[in-house]
Amino acid sequence: MRNPFWRLKSLPWAILLQVALLAVAIATAADLLLTQGLALLIANVGSGLLPLVQLLFMALPIAAGFAVGALALTILERWFTTVYLDTGVLWALVPCLALVLFAKGFLPIPTGVLTLSYPLVVGVLLGIFVVGKRHWRRW
Repeated sequence: MRNPFWRLKSLPWAILLQVALLAVAIATAADLLLTQGLALLIANVGSGLLPLVQLLFMALPIAAGFAVGALALTILERWFTTVYLDTGVLWALVPCLALVLFAKGFLPIPTGVLTLSYPLVVGVLLGIFVVGKRHWRRW
């Protein structure tokens, strides 16, 4: 009988954690710049555009998660070419990103959008699996 945990042991966890660290570091730098830009936007917005800005703030965590997931997959494809990308590796990238985002929450880094939340994880899933659609069917 085949061991169901064999696949988990054979995944490239160290490389996926390195990719997650690099992607979250780049996204944190972009998050700091985005936070500054949004602060300027809020200071200069009129009362008529306030509902539109509130709608933007509701969709921003999903968009940021999409960007983090797509960035992580792009880094994995471009720099770590030794990793054979299939569905299992894509699914393993999700908890690696979630773990790094969780650990980033304990650091004294100011955050705007990149805090571990349900919409951010949904965006990460969408980013990984929409950008990595060509790797779904590989076995």
